[in-house]
Amino acid sequence: MSIHREGRTWLIVSFILWIGVSTILYLLHAPAIIIAIMSGLLGLVFLILLQFFRVPHRIPKTGDDIILCPADGKVVVIEKTIESEYLKEEVIQISVFMSPFNVHKNWYPVSGEVEYYQYHPGKYLVAWHPKSSIENERSTTVIRRKDGKKILVRQIAGILARKICSYVKVNTQVNQGDELGFIKFGSRIDLFLPLEADIKVSLNQSVKGSETIIAVLK
Repeated sequence: MSIHREGRTWLIVSFILWIGVSTILYLLHAPAIIIAIMSGLLGLVFLILLQFFRVPHRIPKTGDDIILCPADGKVVVIEKTIESEYLKEEVIQISVFMSPFNVHKNWYPVSGEVEYYQYHPGKYLVAWHPKSSIENERSTTVIRRKDGKKILVRQIAGILARKICSYVKVNTQVNQGDELGFIKFGSRIDLFLPLEADIKVSLNQSVKGSETIIAVLK
């Protein structure tokens, strides 16, 4: 396991605050109970940030016919819909909700060429809200597989998530399981797949990024 680069500054600052405040209170001869409470609270904040920015070591499952889950979390949507931003056609939408306790690194679900990327500023509705996919801060990435089929991945900020980090470059080749980005503090990922995709997950199922097979597409 390692710490994601997006979290290093947060961890350094929180650690300095933890040690600094505890030291100052001690030097000022504050009551022991006050020192214990403040030190405990700041230590808890550091540990929460530590688990949030953790990145477990994983070996992605790969295959031309499979679509990997792009994030850790729980499947909250499986339905047919019209994707109106780029694909402009009926597709299968699968949404994964990430709580603050999930790993928040995001992975590419398929290999191919990045055909489209767009960041959209927006609102901060709760991530499971039906309109969050089109009204919240979000980024959209489309990967075109070598067979020409297109997979759209949408990172969505939630009520706690205030920063979407995407490491996407248009017209570049990406590999299944590579890092797509990171979302800070609770969020959601939407996948839009061709109608012929054979879905392999179910509602409320817990899934793992780069390990769980979302669908098979031949």
